Amino acid sequence: MTNEELLNVQGGSISASLLNAIARGAEVLYNIGSSLGKCIRLFISGKKCN
Repeated sequence: MTNEELLNVQGGSISASLLNAIARGAEVLYNIGSSLGKCIRLFISGKKCN
């Protein structure tokens, strides 16, 4: 490709890899929140938090 052709290349579409990474990131945040909530609930009830 020439430099002129490279200037006309367009991209930026959402790929499956990007959607997969976003989904995994959301899942990690959900799991962290769930674990933290469980730990807080057990701490308030006076039980041991593992």
